Amino acid sequence: MNKRIIKLAVPNIISNLTIPLLGLVDTALMGHMDSLIYVGAIALGSMIFNFIYWGLGFLRMGTLGFTGQAFGANNKKEISLILYRSFTIAMVASFFILLIHPWLIEGGLSLTNSSIAIKQEAIKYFNIRIWALPASLIILSMSGWFIGLQNTYFPMIISIFSNVLNIGLSFMFVYGYGMQTEGVALGTVIAQYLALLLAIVLLSKRYGKYIIKYNIKEVINKHLAELMNVNKDIFIRTLGIIFVLSFFTIKSANISDTSLAVNTILFQFFILFSYMLDGFANAGEALSAEAIGAKSKKLLTEVIKRTFIFGLAFSLIFTIVYAIFGNQIMSILTNNKEIILAASPLLFWVIAMPIISFPAFIFDGIFIGATASKAMRNTMLYATLFVFTPIVYFGYGDELTRLWTAFLAFMFARGLFLFLSLRKSVFIKVNS
Repeated sequence: MNKRIIKLAVPNIISNLTIPLLGLVDTALMGHMDSLIYVGAIALGSMIFNFIYWGLGFLRMGTLGFTGQAFGANNKKEISLILYRSFTIAMVASFFILLIHPWLIEGGLSLTNSSIAIKQEAIKYFNIRIWALPASLIILSMSGWFIGLQNTYFPMIISIFSNVLNIGLSFMFVYGYGMQTEGVALGTVIAQYLALLLAIVLLSKRYGKYIIKYNIKEVINKHLAELMNVNKDIFIRTLGIIFVLSFFTIKSANISDTSLAVNTILFQFFILFSYMLDGFANAGEALSAEAIGAKSKKLLTEVIKRTFIFGLAFSLIFTIVYAIFGNQIMSILTNNKEIILAASPLLFWVIAMPIISFPAFIFDGIFIGATASKAMRNTMLYATLFVFTPIVYFGYGDELTRLWTAFLAFMFARGLFLFLSLRKSVFIKVNS
């Protein structure tokens, strides 16, 4: 089991590493400009885009869970149909969001008290980056499908290709053509469509046998409704995460432009850790889905135990690295003395973050593989409404202290609530 987890996790870790690396590079590119306006603009523009992109993350999660269970049950026809259903949802969602995107950016920025200059740059960034959405959503669907088939190498190849290309294009547009936030956004759009082309080539070469014509009624039927129902719960669950992360950014912006820039820099530590740890969560997704599809309680128990141990070890490594090299990492992200001076006293929050938050990621993966969407939805709502929100408004300390305390308490509560729901929400699937 350890070997299977590592075989699935390592490609995910490598591919996931390139995702925060992209965010780090974008932040660093803007952090070395002559004004902190550009860092804030990237933070706000990304916040609103991520609200959309993460909100539709169910395309990967729901597709992965159902594909993995069909794989465990050796149902080849259903494996193929799941991909078509996921594509259908992705295209409908893309069309609708592109239609209303001007109102989305206006509505999102209206929630902040950031300066006019930051808002103007954020609008430039968002209005270009949003056109990457159709490619991004289809890649999400395909990545979930590949991982459900326990192929983590294709998502790794696609992610590395996309993000390395994105970084190169961003450097070219910013330093070669003198662009600012719009150069970073344009690099993302071009990279996403070229990555989609690569994904299609990989799919056709390795899994061409699944690209078969089906009657439309076989695609749009009760199973599509089941996928959409699970996706609905995952969407609500994701809204909880988006609310917390967006609130974090908005609250930081409302305190001051400096607080926004500081927390944007510090939050890169969390993003780096979360994407790396997600490699083991993704392994848990695929293997727990297989166990449920095969109706094997023994395999499911082993998957949960082993992925948790890997998550604990990984989080300890990150805690040690952040404690020793935190200041050095921060100095790479920005050379702005005002930001560094304000951020240094807050480093202890990111040092504590890995060990507190890792159970939430590991158990999330198990629940996604089990398509236990209602439990994911409910535990997220509990953690958001009854842990995060009260601490933000009624907790101890100044605004920044309450904000960081609430965030770490939220992550801890998510892991605890999911653990308490394992038996009645996940193990029951084996016997259903």
